[in-house]
Amino acid sequence: MNIEKAIVGFIGSGGIARSHAYSLNSLRYFYDDVPEIELQAVCSATKESRTSFADRFGFIKSSDLEEFVADNKINTVFILCPNKVHYEHLKAVISMPAVKRIYLEKPVCSNLEEEKEITRLIKEHSGIKIQVGFQFLFSATIREMLGLWKSGILGKALHFDLKYWHSDYLRKEYRDRRQSRLTSAPDGGAMADLGSHSLSLLIAFLGNSLRITGALQGGHFEDVKEASDLFSLISVYDDASGAVGTLSASRISSGTGDYFCVELSALEGALHYTSVSPDSFEYYTEESGVWNRRMVGSNFKPVSSFPSSHVPPGWLRSMIHAHYVFLTGNDKNEFVPDIEHGLAVQRLVTQTAEHLKIFRKVTKSGR
Repeated sequence: MNIEKAIVGFIGSGGIARSHAYSLNSLRYFYDDVPEIELQAVCSATKESRTSFADRFGFIKSSDLEEFVADNKINTVFILCPNKVHYEHLKAVISMPAVKRIYLEKPVCSNLEEEKEITRLIKEHSGIKIQVGFQFLFSATIREMLGLWKSGILGKALHFDLKYWHSDYLRKEYRDRRQSRLTSAPDGGAMADLGSHSLSLLIAFLGNSLRITGALQGGHFEDVKEASDLFSLISVYDDASGAVGTLSASRISSGTGDYFCVELSALEGALHYTSVSPDSFEYYTEESGVWNRRMVGSNFKPVSSFPSSHVPPGWLRSMIHAHYVFLTGNDKNEFVPDIEHGLAVQRLVTQTAEHLKIFRKVTKSGR
């Protein structure tokens, strides 16, 4: 196997960084054609945090940002820091001496000026691979759903509804721990943090001709700024197909756990997926007149058959596959969320932020 060794550096040492470390260390169990991986350096704002992370998960050293970007060995960077500094760190690492690939957690940036700067940066560094952390796209079930949709048997899209709901922010102690997530869109809020996954999925299915036509916002707590959306719902129009639909994101929906739902309706049929049953999806065809359930499990064939296609999938399994695609590019059927995709999602989040401002203004004037 002649694949270049991946010499990895992390920027970030929090919970999501731990998940990425787990996935990198697990790749060899699932795939035969992965490169040798060397965990070179961890960078974060707090010395104690990055040193502890490096020691615990097998990185050679911990570094501050200046030391990190000067490292001439690192060829693979994972940007896993808070949303508000994603652009700052992307700008810093894209010119590193040896860097060839960057994994950038979503959202790719926090405002319109940063979007424009990223567009300029990727033109200057077109040889660097950038993959964005929209993990739902790597779920075995979503991959197979997307394949069925792209086959055309369900026909032209008519309407859609997507939901991504949590309940954690109902609790004040949780809100107190996650203050950095309570900024307003496009930097933070439910739509930027959760809804961006749904927008990413919608672009994968329908293409990059979507625009936001309106937005609603709900939920209020005295300790949360009015501009931070705890629940938001947007209306979306697809210029290419004429399809319309809604997309909602929530941090305050009681009893939902981690609930994700996709419904797509078309001229010749429909698709339905829910995280309540993550190892399958349902589809309907007008020709058959019946709903069918397709069991998917952990089917990542032909690139991997471990542990088995019938084994129920999990959140970390899709992340492992995302890392496989990032490091090898060897799944040719995969929809890869590159930086252009990340920017397309960000533009929709930015549009949403403007519509939410209008909604707050209108409702405030009516009180």
